[in-house]
Amino acid sequence: MADKYHDTVAKSTVTTDDAAVKSAVEKIISENLAAEKTPENLKFLFSCIDLTTLKSTDSPASVAKFTERVNDFENEHGDLPGVAAICVYPNFAQIVRTVLDVSEVEIACVAGGFPSAQTFPEVKVAETALAVEGGADEIDVVINLGNFLDGDWEEVCDELEEMKHACRDARLKVILETGALKTAENIRAASILSMYSGADFIKTSTGKEYSGASLEAAYVMAQCIKEYHAATGRKVGFKAAGGIVTPDEALGYYCIIKNVLGEEWLTNEYFRIGASRLANNLLSEILGTETKFF
Repeated sequence: MADKYHDTVAKSTVTTDDAAVKSAVEKIISENLAAEKTPENLKFLFSCIDLTTLKSTDSPASVAKFTERVNDFENEHGDLPGVAAICVYPNFAQIVRTVLDVSEVEIACVAGGFPSAQTFPEVKVAETALAVEGGADEIDVVINLGNFLDGDWEEVCDELEEMKHACRDARLKVILETGALKTAENIRAASILSMYSGADFIKTSTGKEYSGASLEAAYVMAQCIKEYHAATGRKVGFKAAGGIVTPDEALGYYCIIKNVLGEEWLTNEYFRIGASRLANNLLSEILGTETKFF
């Protein structure tokens, strides 16, 4: 199918050879992981966490309590950096905005029919706009996987552009759901389409229906970010999410981003990890004692 969307993806020189990607990742991890496991890097990874609660049982009271723990953390551990953001369902943006006292922590909301993205485009746009109105600084949405896999890339991009417009000043994180895309070829195409549609971040996974983040997906996404930046001058962030629990797992993504994109992406403005359990595990490693703060 010849159109500007397929033409743009076809011009990419990012590898779509899954075996080559796997080999490149293994090399990066074997050569860097052990050396990068330093107290400074563990603290940095903690500062990149989007601390997440996305449960059916979330309520105004539970989300307020969740947010209070982030306030408490600054009071009790002022020597450590705080998390990057609190990530909640869009109907709780106002709760977090009201309770959160730590100005450096962003408010992120999933929107756009998360996690399936199976709803009307008008609903996706409205949900995005309402979340921003409620106080969200960042919006995490899922790419329309059905349309993507059908090859209707124009529809995919139109939806993303409309949600980006609805974000106003908030940043848009586009979730590729790499566990459903499976191949480097699909991940490359979805990354490119998302960035050209205005994504401020591309994110691996929802952590819901499909397998979560993988280092191989991160490698392809990072290569696409690098190529896009060279072509446009615009820096797009990377977020890994879904099943990242241990410090070593988080460190793997650090190694990939550092190796492919370099030091300038190693700031929580451009590098995030979506997690719920990782925060306590990183804290335990940093403090040298088992810690269940969150």
